[in-house]
Amino acid sequence: MFADLLKRLAAPEPEPLPFDDARLALAALLVRLARSDGDYAQIEADYIEHILRHRYAMAPSEARALLIEAEALEAEAPDTVRFTRAIKDAVPYDDRIGVVEALWAIVLADGVRDEEEDALIRMVAPMLGINDRDSNLARKRVEAQG
Repeated sequence: MFADLLKRLAAPEPEPLPFDDARLALAALLVRLARSDGDYAQIEADYIEHILRHRYAMAPSEARALLIEAEALEAEAPDTVRFTRAIKDAVPYDDRIGVVEALWAIVLADGVRDEEEDALIRMVAPMLGINDRDSNLARKRVEAQG
């Protein structure tokens, strides 16, 4: 089902993704982060839906459908390193900054800054081309929003 998207993401020099595919890949990355601590809590899934609704101006049913697709894509996606680097090559920088903010929102959604989630975001942000300073600023923006 996702073979074509995964093939394009894994290409040596991936082309920029069409909007719908980029949106799906970024949602799958949020799911991967939420699953990284072995406890994919409902609050995290709900927060991913919330992020998708607001980021992409989606109806609740559309966001739910995208989340279901993202969960399936995440399960089929290659290791985090290749998956994240492929997203970096295929998604514009401004969208990647927004993704790091969304990643921090997922890390902080359940009120616990879990070691596995924290380690994954610290690994993923640079792979997305986001330096530590910008990642920390993104975290602070999310914390300020409460």
